[in-house]
Amino acid sequence: MNSRESQLQAFDRLLTIMDELRAQCPWDKKQTMQTLRHLTIEETYELGDAILDNDLEEIKKELGDVLLHIVFYAKIGSETKHFDIADVANDICEKLINRHPHIYGDVVVENEEEVKQNWEKIKLKEGKKSVLEGVPNGLPSLVKANRIQDKVAGVGFDWEKPEQVWEKVQEELEEFQDEVKQGNTDAMESEFGDVLFSMVNYARFLNINPENALERTNKKFIKRFQYLENKAKEQGKALKDMTLTEMDVFWEEAKSI
Repeated sequence: MNSRESQLQAFDRLLTIMDELRAQCPWDKKQTMQTLRHLTIEETYELGDAILDNDLEEIKKELGDVLLHIVFYAKIGSETKHFDIADVANDICEKLINRHPHIYGDVVVENEEEVKQNWEKIKLKEGKKSVLEGVPNGLPSLVKANRIQDKVAGVGFDWEKPEQVWEKVQEELEEFQDEVKQGNTDAMESEFGDVLFSMVNYARFLNINPENALERTNKKFIKRFQYLENKAKEQGKALKDMTLTEMDVFWEEAKSI
């Protein structure tokens, strides 16, 4: 692996290239934080895909794209004299030191849970009015539910055992089914949300990341369905002209691959 000196040289090279692009490239000169925002989100999702696929070469490339965006925002911040990359780095260093008193102070912790509980207490001391203040509004709902539950658990608002959470899941399913029988769409939607929220909570107790779990299923379904499409094409058939029984043969084949 590269030495610390080589790492710093590489980062300095990136900063230099960013300066040159910002000064000379017509596209780079026009960008603002607002125009970069949607591209940053896209790059973050691409990094997430690479991580889920455990594609280390792709992870390296996507990390580079995300790092470029961080440097780009810092460059724009320096132009408006609000902050530069040193301010960004120093701020996160100070935050890390402040939030790890068990490393940089005299606090003693026994396990990961105590570390997380200390984090939430420290954040409130930093001026946050609510434990949930740090949950971004723009997070996808599944991710947001997981973060909400994780944060409130950090201050002790949590179930004691997984069995209790599973009972809650079953209770919410029954309430959902009651509304389905009534046929009230608005009530069904509300209760279905409760079912999902309780399932996310149960996943947390089982140390399952619900976003990763669902995305694995998405990828699995896409792979199997595309296998079905290819097999139908090989036989000169359109899916809409096939029976479910015919399609199920290929679906079962796809599951064994």
